[in-house]
Amino acid sequence: MIQIDNTLVSDDLVTGKFVCDLKKCKGACCVLGDSGAPLENDEILILKEIFPELKPFMRNEGIKAIEEQGVSVLDEENEYVTPLIEGKECAYVIYEQDIARCAIENAYHAGVVNFRKPISCFLYPVRIKKYKSFEAVNYDIWNVCDAARILGRSTNVAVYKFTSSALKQKYGEEWLKKLNDAASEIMAD
Repeated sequence: MIQIDNTLVSDDLVTGKFVCDLKKCKGACCVLGDSGAPLENDEILILKEIFPELKPFMRNEGIKAIEEQGVSVLDEENEYVTPLIEGKECAYVIYEQDIARCAIENAYHAGVVNFRKPISCFLYPVRIKKYKSFEAVNYDIWNVCDAARILGRSTNVAVYKFTSSALKQKYGEEWLKKLNDAASEIMAD
């Protein structure tokens, strides 16, 4: 483990390899699973505020799910997550050809909203578990991302490098520099 400020970072972020391969996985991480994407409290407020602007980017099924359930729901672990459409894909999922994508991110790239997407989605495959005095920053290994691990190994891209923009957004530039320094030491050993 790597300790940076109030975080404990798994070595797997440095030693593991990962690059999303959407052509192969088809965005399965947005469609499969037991619940929606984890949300932080401020993200729930943002989603409530921008929902009207997101509607033109969403599917009717997603709009209906949010109108019925709200922009967030409590999952089995009593944590706020995005709602699902009929217990399946995230309500914010849209399909471009046969690839699941995010309506929030499309609205962001179109310049309609200033919120890119929930940080848990931006960070994936990195998952954060909050404890009383620290946050655990881990690499979530899920079989739907097998192609991403293969592509990551063939291009030699570490998980933390693949997610560096998201890690910087979450923890800041100084934190990311500390992670880069620690990674250099680990790889030199």
